[in-house]
Amino acid sequence: MDEIRIDNLEIYAYHGVFPEENEKGQTFYVNAILYTDTRPAGRADELTLSTHYGEVCHFITDWMQKYTCKLIEAVAEHVAEEVLLQFPLVRAIDLEIRKPQAPIGLPFESVSVKIYRGWHKAYLSVGSNMGDREGYINQAISALKQERLVKVDKVSGLLNTKPYGGVEQQDFLNGAIEISTLLYPEELLELLHKLEADADRKREVHWGPRTLDLDIIFYDKLILETKDLIIPHVDMENRYFVLKPLSELIPNYRHPILGKTVSRLLEAIDISE
Repeated sequence: MDEIRIDNLEIYAYHGVFPEENEKGQTFYVNAILYTDTRPAGRADELTLSTHYGEVCHFITDWMQKYTCKLIEAVAEHVAEEVLLQFPLVRAIDLEIRKPQAPIGLPFESVSVKIYRGWHKAYLSVGSNMGDREGYINQAISALKQERLVKVDKVSGLLNTKPYGGVEQQDFLNGAIEISTLLYPEELLELLHKLEADADRKREVHWGPRTLDLDIIFYDKLILETKDLIIPHVDMENRYFVLKPLSELIPNYRHPILGKTVSRLLEAIDISE
């Protein structure tokens, strides 16, 4: 990924834990690396194909002067997020907020917070086998589209499938969703649980009937295992109702552990069983 760099952007703003910092203000310096593809603009010599670094500088300045935070950690978090939301060609950002006049009471040059934030690609499985199945799924997709930190990129067609796991129940309606998100995996999982709760999802029977089921199948090429979340999703390679809709979106996407594409994983499933 190419880089557009902004070095030592000077901004007088009002951030700090102490009241006098919020009242009198002080000078901050911002360093930013914008990760983007500069080739189209470079080949065409056309500004509209690039990210205008002057506009980014003014945007950061305006935000830091309009709002007040206690911590420069919060300033960095919010500014990075807003830049990524405002400038669609920027895929990620390194951002450093320096505070040379921090009230430390000792000789020093400056203190700073530096973060990296960016867009992540995630693939979700969605299903329902209670009530208005298609209605619940469409409700979830609409809710995702309303989230500031989520972009719904693609949605598969819906597939009617038999229930998985041996619990006698109605057939499922299943699909897959491709999203771009600024949320971390655990934050995305929390959002999906909220959407399930909004659809009156009850977790009473393992693999039992549900109004709405939302799972993270892939998140970039991440391999993650925590108490509450495993990515890629456990046993997804054996689940026709996951792979079939997913193959519509990303047939050539390779499972980061198994090394096989989604289409190859789908071919290996015997749906006659």
